[in-house]
Amino acid sequence: MANESPNRKILRIGHRGARGYAPENTLASIEKAIALRCAFTEVDIQRTFDDALVLLHDNRVDRTTNGRGRVSELTLPDIRKLDAGDGQMVPTLEESLKAANGRIGLILELKNAGLAHDVCTIIRASGFNRPVIYASFLHEELQDVRRIDPHADTLALFKWFSKVPVAQAVRLQVTHVGLRFNTATRHRVNALHNAGLAVFVYTVNKPAAVTKMKILGVDGVISDFPDRI
Repeated sequence: MANESPNRKILRIGHRGARGYAPENTLASIEKAIALRCAFTEVDIQRTFDDALVLLHDNRVDRTTNGRGRVSELTLPDIRKLDAGDGQMVPTLEESLKAANGRIGLILELKNAGLAHDVCTIIRASGFNRPVIYASFLHEELQDVRRIDPHADTLALFKWFSKVPVAQAVRLQVTHVGLRFNTATRHRVNALHNAGLAVFVYTVNKPAAVTKMKILGVDGVISDFPDRI
C-alpha cells in the first residue's frame, strides 16, 4: 500500500477543528475545517460534572477558555458561560454533530474512561450521515466501542513505542492506527499496512514534514493547518 510519490492521495484531517485558524474544538473551528475541504476533523470529547459531553482537550478549562477548573467538576451551564476564544462557546457533542452532518467526517477522541457507551448512543440517535472514527489513547475505550458497534471504525493512538505496534493493534481489532509523525518510519507504516491497518499521523504542521509523510505512504495527516496537506 505504501507509495513513494509525494503526490499520493492522502486524507486531509483538521486537528481540533482547524486550530491553526480558529479556536480549537469550537464550531468556528469545525466550520474552518469544512471550508478547507477536510475529509475529517478531529475533536476531543470529555464529560462534565452533570454528564454532558463537550468538546475540550484538556482536563481543565484554563488554557482554552477564560475560566478555571476541571471539566469533570463543572456543569454544562458553568462551561457554557465561558469564552473559548473569539466569543465562541464550548460546544456539546450534539451541536458538533449537527454542524458537521452531511459536510465532514469526524474523528472523535475519547479523552476519558467510560465515554464509549454514551458517545455511541448519541451518534446513533443523531442520524449523522458522514464517516465517524472513534479514537483514543485509552485502548480499552476502543474495545468498548467495538463491543457496542462491531462495525465501528476505531483509531488506536500511540505516543511513543520501541516496536511497531502491529500485534497490539490487531489484538484491539482496530481499523486505524495513529502515530506521532516523528515516530513514523517506512518500516512501521509498511508493517501496519501489511496487517490491513490504515495509518494516520499527528500533528503535522510544517510543509516539509507533510511531504515526508506522503513519501512514507501514510493514509491521513492530521494538522492544525490542514490546507498544507
